[in-house]
Amino acid sequence: MKKNIKSVDPATQEMLKWTEKECIETIWDRTKLQEPHCGFGSLGVCCKNCNLGPCRIDPFGEGAKYGVCGADKDAIAARNLLRHAISGSACHNDHGRDLALALLALSEGKTQGYSIKAEEKLKKVAKEYGVEIENKSLKEIAGEFAKKILAEYGQQTGELIFSHRAPKKRQELWRKLGIMPRGIDREITESLSRTNIGVDNDYKSLVASIMKVSLSDGWGGSMVATEISDILFGLPAPVRAKMNLGVLKEDEVNILLHGHVPLLSDVVAETALDEELIKKAKDKGAKGINVAGICCTANEVLVRKGIPVAGNFLQQELALATGAVDLMLVDLQCVMPSLARVAESFHTKIISTHEKARFPGVPHVEFKEERAVDQAKELIETAIDNFTNRDKERVHIPQETSDAVVGFTAEGIFRHLGGKYRSSYRPLNNAIIEGRIRGVVGVVGCDNPKNQSGGSHTKMVKELIAHDILVIQTGCAAVACGKSGLLRPEAALEYAGAGLREVCEAVGIPPVLHGGACVDNSRILIECCNILNEGGLGEDFSDLPIAGAAPEWMSEKAVAIGWYVVASGLFVLFGSPLPVLGSENLTRYITKDLFDIIGAGWGFEEDPVKGAHVLIEHINKKREKLNLRPMMHEPLTSKKDNDALVS
Repeated sequence: MKKNIKSVDPATQEMLKWTEKECIETIWDRTKLQEPHCGFGSLGVCCKNCNLGPCRIDPFGEGAKYGVCGADKDAIAARNLLRHAISGSACHNDHGRDLALALLALSEGKTQGYSIKAEEKLKKVAKEYGVEIENKSLKEIAGEFAKKILAEYGQQTGELIFSHRAPKKRQELWRKLGIMPRGIDREITESLSRTNIGVDNDYKSLVASIMKVSLSDGWGGSMVATEISDILFGLPAPVRAKMNLGVLKEDEVNILLHGHVPLLSDVVAETALDEELIKKAKDKGAKGINVAGICCTANEVLVRKGIPVAGNFLQQELALATGAVDLMLVDLQCVMPSLARVAESFHTKIISTHEKARFPGVPHVEFKEERAVDQAKELIETAIDNFTNRDKERVHIPQETSDAVVGFTAEGIFRHLGGKYRSSYRPLNNAIIEGRIRGVVGVVGCDNPKNQSGGSHTKMVKELIAHDILVIQTGCAAVACGKSGLLRPEAALEYAGAGLREVCEAVGIPPVLHGGACVDNSRILIECCNILNEGGLGEDFSDLPIAGAAPEWMSEKAVAIGWYVVASGLFVLFGSPLPVLGSENLTRYITKDLFDIIGAGWGFEEDPVKGAHVLIEHINKKREKLNLRPMMHEPLTSKKDNDALVS
C-alpha cells in the first residue's frame, strides 16, 4: 500500500486537493497531527478509571508491572476492552429503544407521517413475543409488541426473546457459560460496574462479560432496531442507486442526512417529494430538491427508497467542502464535531436533531415524532431559503459516481434464490455443499484514516470473491465497495471466481450483497440461522463456512459487533488489532483459547489481501470438517497474483 495515497476513491482524492487549496482542515490532517499514536493506549495497558492514576504498564517489563491499585496488564486491558464493548452496545441498544418508542407512539396515535409499512412482518415478530394478533388492529398489535420490547430493556431476569432465534446448541452453550443476556439495560449496567476499581479483575471473567453485553446488542438492541425499521419504513428490496460525492447537484437544493436513526431521515426523504416544496425551490432558482445521505442513515434510506449516498464516514467533511450542501441534518453516532468548522467556510447550515447529540456551534432542533412531517417541511424550507446564499464560485463537486444494486435481506434471499413460488435457502446451501460457493464472509465496519480509505475493503473483498466467497456487507464498508463498483451484478463477471460467477449470473445478483446499516449486521445472524435451518451445513454457527471481517474498524460499535459475532460462534478478523496486545494472556485467550470455549475467536491482520487468505483458510477448514465436496473451479487468482497484490 502506498502510504502517500490517502484513499483509493478518486472523488476523495480530488476533494483532498481542493480542501488543501482552500485551507480546510480534514480528518486526515488531524490524524497526521496525532502521530505517533499513544503506544500504551494502542496496547490497552493504560488505565484512568480512578484517581489513583492514571496508570500505565510498561509493555517491555522494565517499568511498572501493576497499577497503583495492583491491577495487572491482563485486568487493565480486559477492563478497557469491556468498556469499549459497553459503549458500542449502548449506542445500538439505544437506537433500538428509540424505534420501539416511536412504534409505541404510532400505536397511540401520537405520530405524524408514520404507518405500518410491513404488516405481515409486524404480525410475525409480535407472535414471537407472545402477542395475540387475532381480531386486533395493526395499531393494537404494534402497541402490545412495542411494550413487550421496552419491557425487555428493563428486564432483570429471564432471556431476550430474539436470542431464541439462535440455534439450540448455541443457546445451551450461552447458558452453560453464563453469558445468555437477561435484559438489555441490565447487561450494560452490570458490565460497567465490573470495570470500576476493585470489582472484576479476572481477565477471563471480564471477557465473559464482554460477550454477554455484546450479545445484548446483536440479539437485542440491533435486532430490535432492524426489525422495527422494517415494520415502520418497509422491507428493503433490491434497488438501483448511485454512490459518491458526484450525487450532489450544482443546480438543486442539496440536503444531506447524516447519522444512524432513520426516524427523521425517512420522513425528510418522503417529504422532499412534496410538489409545493419543489415549487418553492424552483422559485428560488433551483431545479429541484436533492436528498442524499452520509454514513448509516444513508444506508437506511438507500435500501428502502434508493436515495443516493454521498459518502461514508470519512467523506462527511469533504461533502461540506464541495460548497454545494445547503443543509446537513445530523442525529447521532459517527458525526464529527469538526463539521461546524468546515461549514463556517461556506453557506452550509448544519442542524442537530437528536436529544442525545449536540455540537458546539450547531443549532439544535429536537425532533419529535408527533410533528415529524411539519418539522421535515420546516427543515427543507430552511435548506431552500439557504440555496440563494450559495457562492457558485466556490462550488467544487467531483463528478465521480458509481452504480450499485442494494437492499438484500434475510427475507429477500429466500426469493432471490428460490423464486416467488419456491422461496428457499436450498440453492445457497447446495451451492456451498457442491463447491460453487466456498463460503460467506461479512465484510463490515467503518473506514479509517489510518488505512488507505476504502482500499482495505476493496482489496479484501476482491480477493474473497475471486476465491468464490460470497460477501455480505453493511455500513461504511458497503459504501466503500459500492463506490468501487463491486455492488453491481456485472462485478461478478469482472471479479468473481467461476463458481460464484455462475451463481450470480443465474440469480442476477452482485457477488457483494449490501444488507443495510451497521445495526443490520443482525440480518447476517438471521441469515446464518436460515442456512442452518435449511440443513446440510451443521447444527451451530461454529460449524458454518462463514466468518466476519472489519478491515478498517474505528468505532466502539465495531468492537461490540465483533464480539457478538464471536460469541455467536463465528471467527472475526480485524484489520488492526483490538487494544489488547500489551497483555499476552488476554491476546492468547481471545485469539486461541476462546475457540475451545465458544467455538470461535479473533484474528488480526493489517494487510487486506493476507487477511482475505486468513479468512479463506478458515473457511476451507470448516468445509473439511463438514466433509463438503472439493471446490468445482480453481480460484481466479494464483499465488503469484496474490504476492503481486500484497507488494
